[in-house]
Amino acid sequence: MLAGVNFFPTVSPAEKSAAQFFDEALDLSILADRLGYSSVKIVEHYFYPYGGYSPDPVTFLAAVAARTENIRLVTGANIPAFNHPIKLAGQLAMLDNLSHGRLDVGFARAFLPGEFEAFEVDMDTSRARHQEGIAAVLRLWTETDVVWNGTFHRFGPVSMLPLTYQRPHPPVFIAATSTPESFSWAGSQGFNLMFIPFTSTNEKVAGLLDLYRQARLDAGYPAGSERIQMGIHCFVDTDGDRARRNAAVYYADYVDKMAATWEAYMERSPAQYAGYADMITGMRKKSLAELEDKAQVYVGTPADVREQVAATFEVFGDVEPSMQINFAATPLDDARRTLELFAAEVMPAFPGHTPAPAPAAQIPVSATS
Repeated sequence: MLAGVNFFPTVSPAEKSAAQFFDEALDLSILADRLGYSSVKIVEHYFYPYGGYSPDPVTFLAAVAARTENIRLVTGANIPAFNHPIKLAGQLAMLDNLSHGRLDVGFARAFLPGEFEAFEVDMDTSRARHQEGIAAVLRLWTETDVVWNGTFHRFGPVSMLPLTYQRPHPPVFIAATSTPESFSWAGSQGFNLMFIPFTSTNEKVAGLLDLYRQARLDAGYPAGSERIQMGIHCFVDTDGDRARRNAAVYYADYVDKMAATWEAYMERSPAQYAGYADMITGMRKKSLAELEDKAQVYVGTPADVREQVAATFEVFGDVEPSMQINFAATPLDDARRTLELFAAEVMPAFPGHTPAPAPAAQIPVSATS
């Protein structure tokens, strides 16, 4: 079974300093590498207690690369709308070389209005910027003398150095949440996928995954060649009641911080993000017990979590759980216990669930020389 660790900092300086958060996350990354976890992922966000400790995934993952040997490094995810493609392509190529090819690159559209305002980027252009930015990065990784005449960037001819360690380029993942167009587009390009189950019903999310898989098939990619990472909160303890009691506190704080970051801007939510307000309102109403019943979180004893993992495989197919184990102000000892118990008593129960590696991503060209 492939299972990874997903760092999405949801803490304020009053709860943990940035240095403490990073020290703990590096400690957990080293432990995850030793225990045989598949990947370490970290997000790109700014300004707020919801994600703000991680404005640059590459910096953190370079530190992980220097301290580990086998675990893959995942940007979960970089935001093309806030980054020039030349800078982004170069940073990621450096990390791919520093890690000797352990990099998986995730890209996301972003969804927090305050971030778009700060970067002076119109949210209505987010999808176009996202797709154009990815296409530009892929050309910079795979071609020489690149001339780019896009809607948002123009440059060239340039030839990127360093070359990526993995050829033709690192595996590419697309983060998608609730918009069918995002799932279909990711599949049509042959990209891998990142998703989260707890923002909607299992039935709706399973339908979106079906759209993604069908789009891959229609584009000529073999069935089962996709890699799908599922972001999910995880809290494991030998005492199930204690696990639920403690996890409920930290999860409620996580949701409160997410909602507070979005709700100040709800009245200005653009059409491309229709449904996000309802999604966040719905998350506020869901208790941890409801999420556990639907296997949208992994919480309880190892035996409880084995049942929850089996349920997610039943509903979503062969996916790789990418687990948030230190959400909100979760103490380091609790996060370490989760990693150790999951590795010792959950992962061995699912030896057959190992997603096949995907073929190299098709290069979408939305701006030509």
